[in-house]
Amino acid sequence: MKKKIEIYTRLIKWKIAAFSMLDKYILKQLLEVFILGVIIFTSIIFASETFTQLIKQITQFGIPFNIAMMMVVLNLPQVFVMTIPISTLFATVMTVNKLSLNSEITVLRACGIGISRIARPIFAFAIVMTIVSFLINEFIVPATSNQAKYLAVYSLQRKHVPDGRMNFTLNENGKDGKLKRLFYVQKCEDKTLNNITVLDLSNEDTVQIIQAKFGRTDNSGWIFDGGVMYTLSPTEKVLNTTLFENSTINFGIENMDSLMKEEASQYNFFKLMKFIKKNRKNPDILEKFKLELQVQLYDKLALPVTTFALALVGIPLAITPPRVRYNRGFLFSVMIIFVYYVIRAFSLNLGETKAISPFFAAWLPVISIAVIGWILYYKKAHTIS
Repeated sequence: MKKKIEIYTRLIKWKIAAFSMLDKYILKQLLEVFILGVIIFTSIIFASETFTQLIKQITQFGIPFNIAMMMVVLNLPQVFVMTIPISTLFATVMTVNKLSLNSEITVLRACGIGISRIARPIFAFAIVMTIVSFLINEFIVPATSNQAKYLAVYSLQRKHVPDGRMNFTLNENGKDGKLKRLFYVQKCEDKTLNNITVLDLSNEDTVQIIQAKFGRTDNSGWIFDGGVMYTLSPTEKVLNTTLFENSTINFGIENMDSLMKEEASQYNFFKLMKFIKKNRKNPDILEKFKLELQVQLYDKLALPVTTFALALVGIPLAITPPRVRYNRGFLFSVMIIFVYYVIRAFSLNLGETKAISPFFAAWLPVISIAVIGWILYYKKAHTIS
């Protein structure tokens, strides 16, 4: 009797050790591919969206390159929230496909270890990534988004003249790309601007030239001490000359509206809910914008859960039939990501146009992928192939 107990104990310990080794083996491969996926997809999103936004901020708003780069870095957590689900899918499909091609899944199933047991560490990894994505979206993204917006406004208001710089010029272009204002500062020393000239072309009917001996910048705009303002007609005829001892001008204040526009990324789930409730009957806020915020409110919960749904659909599709001897992992990843984002874009647009409820608009892509994934996974896990 004691010998039987010892044998069973050893057998259980051996199985636990084997399962633990299996988990570590799969998780190691998942993590390696996941990190690669984050790098690849973050680079793609940066190159397609963030870099375009960076160029727009530099050219349209006159934001210096170094500050624009800081804003890009601050917006990276928001990009990570998007790349974590697709990187988890990429890691799942590539890992499972590799196990299938190497006949490791066949060997494990021959030893009595089913698909459900093989998928357990993958599901655990997907759940952890879901929580990580939610936490980043809730606590890190609002802080970094607000800081990026503060930097943009700070740069726009102060025009960011570097201290110690001589013969500094700065162009401000309009939305059409044409020159709106030209700033010239002979010298900036101890945060004091010396010998300033501003050419203002923002008004089509007149041209203004402002010259001042000294000046400085703060949150209220450019402050000029002891200067003169010339107003010229398009034919260069002087219409008016104004002398002043002290004058504050808010250059670029018309660009504040686009920079200061409220965005869902500035708030976590509960703060965004309060903001929507507070402004539900505000006539100054467009109805379309309110709908967009409501859709994005529910999307703050739906997007992290997408991580688990994509892993669920990725496992059965990645298990290669015996006759197929090539890696289909990357192909399936691209296909699933494309289908998901088509459904997501279509659903969010329906929600923002009030065709469906904001809650359903945010959750429809997740539910669709999860239902398809569960059907495929159930067939694969409970069918001997």
